[in-house]
Amino acid sequence: MVLTGQIKDHQLEKLLDHHRAVDVRRLAFDSKLSSVGCGGALTDLPSGPSLDYSRVFGANCEIVVGYVPLPVGMVGPLTLNGRSVYIPMATTEGCLVASTNRGCKAITQGSGATSVILRDGITRAPCVRMNSAKEAAELKLWCEMPANFATLKHAFESTTGFGKLLSVEPTVAGKNVYLRLQCFAGDAMGMNMVSKGSLAVIDLLKSVFPTLVLVALSGNMCTDKKAAATNWIHGRGKSVVVEAIIPQHVVRTTLKTTVQAIVQTNIHKNLIGSAMAGAIGGFNAHAANNVTAVFLATGQDPAQNVESSNCITLLEETEDGDLWICCTMPSIEVGTVGGGTSLPAQSACLKAIGCKGGGVNPGDNAKQLAHVVAAATMAGGLSLFAGLGGDTLVEGHMTHKRKTTTGK
Repeated sequence: MVLTGQIKDHQLEKLLDHHRAVDVRRLAFDSKLSSVGCGGALTDLPSGPSLDYSRVFGANCEIVVGYVPLPVGMVGPLTLNGRSVYIPMATTEGCLVASTNRGCKAITQGSGATSVILRDGITRAPCVRMNSAKEAAELKLWCEMPANFATLKHAFESTTGFGKLLSVEPTVAGKNVYLRLQCFAGDAMGMNMVSKGSLAVIDLLKSVFPTLVLVALSGNMCTDKKAAATNWIHGRGKSVVVEAIIPQHVVRTTLKTTVQAIVQTNIHKNLIGSAMAGAIGGFNAHAANNVTAVFLATGQDPAQNVESSNCITLLEETEDGDLWICCTMPSIEVGTVGGGTSLPAQSACLKAIGCKGGGVNPGDNAKQLAHVVAAATMAGGLSLFAGLGGDTLVEGHMTHKRKTTTGK
């Protein structure tokens, strides 16, 4: 009945025991995922208490005493680059999944989302110190010579089978030089890869500049897990732009607002409001919500939501009166191999998206995950703008988030 539309999947808990509702919904989504080539993806996503601690030891956590279960919701289908995808989101924030699902519906009812990777390279910026500012300047100029970069590139790539050194950008501050190395990391997020390669670069530079002292492998110009203009301007990880056109009748019927209202809400909230707040990369409604929920579901480093949530959202009314929406996200840091992606539940969520493990071409699966993160962010933002523009935000939260709490 769920598959035929006689019962909406979000209504199951009202009709069945809650555990039975989850079981039925899993069966329904398995069928839906099978239709997009991802059947069986939920097999290893537990719906009861379970965690294989042998998979955790030595890889994900130390001094383990248990685990914190997070509910995982599924949104979609979302038409993304011409194919249907379902997106798992792990969150305890009521309304987030339901709202994002509405955004996915509106996008799919329209043009679908089109997403493009603009840049792909993780960064590490060692801080080195010279004897004088003159020596620091000489080091910078040396690194910028093409022949010398080729030498650094060879040293870096001798440490990895997949990593490719793309650039070195030295910044001088007195005697200090911050070497921002950018590396293509295949399907890995790449921090270990770029860190290992950076050490090889430093060793080579020491042979050329004997007075060079490594102060810190990370000099904070990377910039990792901190708000920074350098990520906003130059990018880090995957730089993505995603767009869609929503017909005006879909804006009225699905989003319950008007094109003019939603466009004005974006201008005054996300652009002017964020500018008045002095935001860095925060020209959006709540990108961090969707980024973090997808990160938690798919085994990413949740602390990297800081830079991965950099996003500017733009909305316009088209000549035909429809809604154009676009999110530009310059620093989405994701991987589909390594870290938390190897745990069964997180691996199952990647499988549901269709990007588990290494891609046929190195980097393909990580790029697909970046597309999905950007598209989910756009869908979540779209629905929230509609709630704000149509003045239905509080009503929606009161409907979906309020329940009687039984105390003991």
